Amino acid sequence: MSFAFDNSYARLPDRFYRRQQPQRMPAPRLVLFNESLAGELGFDPASLTPDDIAALLCGTILPEGAEPLAMVYAGHQFGQWVPRLGDGRALLLGEAVSTAGRRYDIHLKGSGRTPFSRGGDGRAALGPVLREYIVSEAMARLGIPTTRALAAIATGDTIMREVPLPGAVLARVASSHLRVGTFQYFAAIGDQDGLRQLADHAIARLHPGAAEAENPYRALLDAVVAAQARLVADWMGIGFIHGVMNTDNTSIAGETLDYGPCAFMDAFDPGAVFSSIDSFGRYAYGNQPSIVYWNLARLAQALMSLLAPDTEAAQREAQAAIDRFPDLYEAAWLAVMRRKLGLLTAQDDDRALIRDLLTLMREAAADYTLTFRGLADALFTGDGGRGGIFSTPAFAPWLARWRSRTDSDWREPAALQRHLESVNPLFIPRNHLVEEAIAAAYAGDDAPARMLHNVLAEPFIDRPQDARYAEPPRPEQVVQQTFCGT
Repeated sequence: MSFAFDNSYARLPDRFYRRQQPQRMPAPRLVLFNESLAGELGFDPASLTPDDIAALLCGTILPEGAEPLAMVYAGHQFGQWVPRLGDGRALLLGEAVSTAGRRYDIHLKGSGRTPFSRGGDGRAALGPVLREYIVSEAMARLGIPTTRALAAIATGDTIMREVPLPGAVLARVASSHLRVGTFQYFAAIGDQDGLRQLADHAIARLHPGAAEAENPYRALLDAVVAAQARLVADWMGIGFIHGVMNTDNTSIAGETLDYGPCAFMDAFDPGAVFSSIDSFGRYAYGNQPSIVYWNLARLAQALMSLLAPDTEAAQREAQAAIDRFPDLYEAAWLAVMRRKLGLLTAQDDDRALIRDLLTLMREAAADYTLTFRGLADALFTGDGGRGGIFSTPAFAPWLARWRSRTDSDWREPAALQRHLESVNPLFIPRNHLVEEAIAAAYAGDDAPARMLHNVLAEPFIDRPQDARYAEPPRPEQVVQQTFCGT
């Protein structure tokens, strides 16, 4: 049993990739498996044992129709240009056509060395694989565009980092793995034909409406700008910090891509940084919109030769496209925050109401997730339930303004309460819980990772038996840094 592969990227010229077989793993073992996603992809595991599934989804046995390859790309990493990166520890197995007729990449992370490994071993440790599985699936359940996790597989061998660690492979699913850095690579080497083929592939695969536009390549750029504006607004609304927003991690599909040193805020702080490699806070929570804007400018720069026949006209097209981002982002962010506050209509003072709440939260070091979740309780109790921050003197005037504002949109407080509980999660993948699950897995116990994943599958439903998963960390549990795990 396999996927319905139709590998359009593998039909591009071979300068777009290098064909590469995944490394055979000594003893693949299925740790987590996304059975519902497998079903959507037409992969029926009913006749397979867990060991069979593990072997198929880590590359030890190639699924029928797979054409594994390592994609080439470049990128700006922390603002510094790197002319060739590529899949150094990952392989695109192929493109599966789902039962609904949609096309998805099936991708392996940690599958061994490739021509782009740059001295690395091409492997992944179990901890980072579990982090990406847990966090990406939680993001999907929160309604954030994201790559998905199909399986986490322990490989049965040991890899060396600072200490020996159990190896693992992540089977990942995405609408596409095309990145800003993919376009940068072909633009940088002056491969005009390759750049055009790549853009045509992206239009056909991801933004087919652009093909009907007067200028399809400008329409492609516009579509990516809009998708990224919506995505980063979603990140900001949920308190998510990507941690390594390099151009090679910026998806043309508008999905959250490459979960390395990612984190969710506990106490609200626009300057929050968790990534151990982000020494200067370039990718801090509050910087994410401006970084996406910068990354999109790099995409516009890469596409310029396709936008118009002469340089001056191409510059105007590129600038006009990226100049749309601030307004698109602001509109998307306001829409996200209005939903979180239960504001059904748009009023001129909404921005001030939102900003004032965030200021109060920052000053009080209020928990981001529980503050918004507490609004549902504050309607009736005035104390915001968990945390009780709305009963403090500083919050009382804001709470009165908010109640007055929502009165104009909602006739029944109970209906507003149901809305607030449906859009403001109670359960997120808090850093200390993810680290707890990883530590247990390294000690040989996979159960905490499975339990955390199961809790996060229903992030909006209050369940007393799962109360500890909603609690912020105690002082001794606070995670100060997160790591890529490469």
